[in-house]
Amino acid sequence: MTDTDTFPHPVYKDTVLAPLFEGVKTHYAGHMMAINRAHLVMLREEDILTASDAVKIASTLTQIEAETDPDALTYTGEHEDYFFFVEAELKHHLGDLGGALHTARSRNDMDHTLFKLALQSRTETLIAQLHALGAAMLDKAQAEKSTLITAWTHGQPAQPTTFGHYLAAALEVLLRDITRLEAAAGGLDHCPMGAAAITTSGFPINRARMAELLGFSEPLLNSYGCIASVDYVTGLYSAIKLTFLHLGRLIQDMQFWSAFEVGQLHVPGALVQISSIMPQKRNPVPIEHMRHLASMTCGRAEAVVTTMHNTPFTDMNDSEGEVQQGGYAAFDSAMRCAALLTAFIPAVTINEDRVRANMNAACVTITELADTLVRDESLTFREAHEVAATVAKEVIAMGQGLEAGYHAFTDAFRTQTGRKTALDQQAFLEAVSPEGFIARRDRPGGPALPALEAAFAIYARDQADLRLKQDARLTRRASAAEALKSVFNSLKEA
Repeated sequence: MTDTDTFPHPVYKDTVLAPLFEGVKTHYAGHMMAINRAHLVMLREEDILTASDAVKIASTLTQIEAETDPDALTYTGEHEDYFFFVEAELKHHLGDLGGALHTARSRNDMDHTLFKLALQSRTETLIAQLHALGAAMLDKAQAEKSTLITAWTHGQPAQPTTFGHYLAAALEVLLRDITRLEAAAGGLDHCPMGAAAITTSGFPINRARMAELLGFSEPLLNSYGCIASVDYVTGLYSAIKLTFLHLGRLIQDMQFWSAFEVGQLHVPGALVQISSIMPQKRNPVPIEHMRHLASMTCGRAEAVVTTMHNTPFTDMNDSEGEVQQGGYAAFDSAMRCAALLTAFIPAVTINEDRVRANMNAACVTITELADTLVRDESLTFREAHEVAATVAKEVIAMGQGLEAGYHAFTDAFRTQTGRKTALDQQAFLEAVSPEGFIARRDRPGGPALPALEAAFAIYARDQADLRLKQDARLTRRASAAEALKSVFNSLKEA
């Protein structure tokens, strides 16, 4: 018979404590070592611990770290979690002094510091991958700045633009998404250490020093908020969700464009799988993998955010342990999707023959004919629209492109206005050509080359600014890690 008064209950041990212990081993053991070292340094610098006690604890911590292989540990229930395992080892070597390291701290402030440290590295890796994707988008946009494509609205061919213009639009969204992730990274850069359980400590701790030693920009100010406010979680995963929701729309376009009936996008053989039975099939299945990876990322990120719904504003397991670890799967699928898309975009090409055929069949340049009639024939836009609509309807009925529509145009113009048009055939052809359509649209943000080149310069500047922010964080954290190592080693030698 099981003694149900003895902690932990076997089922609780197997369903909760053992999985959490495994998670700590995998994700947090190194970060816990850094917190232990930094906290010991701070306690000594503030004279909360004597020099001799600090030396003993420092030396013993080093010994425990050297002798312990977290991966080899199996949860037995002897210690509630990994934190208590380390403390038990300290006490085994030092007796009661082993418990002195926990002076002025709690598992509460330690946990959220551990979670932030674990999220920092993942977030920086994801941001770096998205920068690589942004660079690939910009390079491809510049290379394809004059490559015609058909832009679609409501599932129908709409107007001509360029592949470079399309990718520039996607890049703008990506840069805004990286900016949101940068803001979320800022939420990870404030240290909870020193909040202790919820109200700080009666000891003269130095919270700023703890933040500095662990590579944070500064402490998170309100101690209650250090353990209750989980906006660093919800903000981060919301930013991740939005990024891959937006990339998923781009990916879906690639699926549509590569369809046989559309044929606008050519996917090279290295990114195409063949059918096991149908010899003619070229299946660009990496697009489908990117789409489901983007969707999985959105779902995993949303699961973390939703778990915070209707939870109390205090310390709670809903924001800790398994929820944190569950969220890491979102980073995994996000990284895989972004890496694949970073390779995919430079590799694809536009099938210009199919693009022109689709443009001709759908009369996608007809808007410029209407605009030309407003400018050159002094028609109102509604009059010009009626003429252009009549021409498009007749040309499509004939199964021809607009190049063959001059006579249909002159007839429609006379019917609408009661006079002869001043546009000769050459002027008409210029008005309905895709190149002329695009060249006319030289407004900020338009597809004409001057406007697009100006936009490229802005994107390059914005990318550089965002990279500088990340570089500054990474440099600060690397310097902090070296400083902690040095001051901890000095402590052992005191």
